[in-house]
Amino acid sequence: MAVDYIVIVVYLAGMLVMGWWGMRRARSKSEFLVAGRRLGPSMYSGTMAAIVLGGASTIGGVGLGYQYGLSGAWMVFTIGLGLLALSIFFSARIARLKVYTVSEMLDLRYGGRAGVISGVVMWAYTLMLAVTSTIAYATIFDVLFDMNRTLAIVLGGSIVVAYSTLGGMWSITITDMVQFVVKTIGVLLLLLPIAVVKAGGFSEMKAKLPTEYFDPLGIGGETIFTYVLIYTFGMLIGQDIWQRVFTARSDKTAKWGGTVAGTYCLVYALAGAVIGTAAKVLYPKLPSADAAFATIVKDELPVGVRGLVLAAALAAVMSTSSGALIACATVANNDIWSRLRGVVKRDGEEHDEVKGNRTFILIMGIAVIGTAIALNDVVQALTVAYNLLVGGLLVPILGGLLWKRGTGQGALASVVVGGVAVIGLMATYGILANEPIYYGLLSSLVTYVVVSLATKPTDAAVLAAWRDRLAGRTPELASEPVPAHQ
Repeated sequence: MAVDYIVIVVYLAGMLVMGWWGMRRARSKSEFLVAGRRLGPSMYSGTMAAIVLGGASTIGGVGLGYQYGLSGAWMVFTIGLGLLALSIFFSARIARLKVYTVSEMLDLRYGGRAGVISGVVMWAYTLMLAVTSTIAYATIFDVLFDMNRTLAIVLGGSIVVAYSTLGGMWSITITDMVQFVVKTIGVLLLLLPIAVVKAGGFSEMKAKLPTEYFDPLGIGGETIFTYVLIYTFGMLIGQDIWQRVFTARSDKTAKWGGTVAGTYCLVYALAGAVIGTAAKVLYPKLPSADAAFATIVKDELPVGVRGLVLAAALAAVMSTSSGALIACATVANNDIWSRLRGVVKRDGEEHDEVKGNRTFILIMGIAVIGTAIALNDVVQALTVAYNLLVGGLLVPILGGLLWKRGTGQGALASVVVGGVAVIGLMATYGILANEPIYYGLLSSLVTYVVVSLATKPTDAAVLAAWRDRLAGRTPELASEPVPAHQ
């Protein structure tokens, strides 16, 4: 195991070095929060794939393959479908908005009426997303070092908080690119073929497992439909995803780079399910499906390769964790705290925006680590996060992009009714039930349409400014040139 330890330690040290490097580049708010909006296609594709494929997609995806066979790919597959839909249909318009948060987009579209409450909902979502990723460190470090759960969370979380605080999006972008390469090599090029060979090949796997393990719909139509509602639609509106879209150098980069990343996710989904299916052949009676990844890595891979694959799992967790952390801090600072500052600050007061955002990453990072230590159930925390996001924000965001008649009052009512409905239904039916997202989303949609039609249309000047933003005719700052037509 000594070689495996060295691989992991070198990887973790490299993450900190890249954080220090990113600190030298992050000199402005734009550089710190969205990497100066300068990422080209290759780097954009790699970092986008890295953030959406986290610990749930890697460890959880293999676990679903262990439990259901090839149909276990559906969870990660729907994530890939969501990223493809976002990239093809919406990313170009989102990139041209030149904003930093989803709530800023809502303010632009509706005239400043929905941003605060939507910011609180988005903050809760990104916080829980960061927490669930941070909890996953315990699983990986337990396999590596037989480490205490709390210590594992503190160690993994502290490294992510350190490099994210130092360099913001530049540090996260560079580390995500490395993590993308490590995941590709570790999971797709090493673990996948080794697992299949160890299980005796596909013919042996089919002979030893029930036929439903090879049924594409074996996991169940209702489960697949719920995955689409939660993950596919969640990809369309999450701050963590939009903040990556904002880093694109052009709208074409956002569209085609995201399409490549989405396609990669589909491949990754199938790979995880196949690895899990192979693990079922090798270890038919594991106590937990989520133990499949760690078990097959620990018992079947040679020294050195094992360290690289565990680094790949660590990379998957870190990429999602750091992306969710900077998204959480960005929302907390720009959508919530900055509005409070706007009320209480004195005239002429100066504010260092990079320092302020760096401070918020540190504060949110400490909060995430503390919450991760207190919580145990990753699936429930992730379900709460996505139910709130989709139930509360999907309709007003997509409505703003697609329906001219939508109003600020309709958006605000939709966020409140959808969010309250989801929370109430989770309390009634249980957190993991399907009813909260079904009825919460329906109530949000009905409220948005009814209230919008019953209220005065959005001011023509607000809509005109919105159309200018969507067309890319408005610069981010007064000192910036108007961008050329893409």
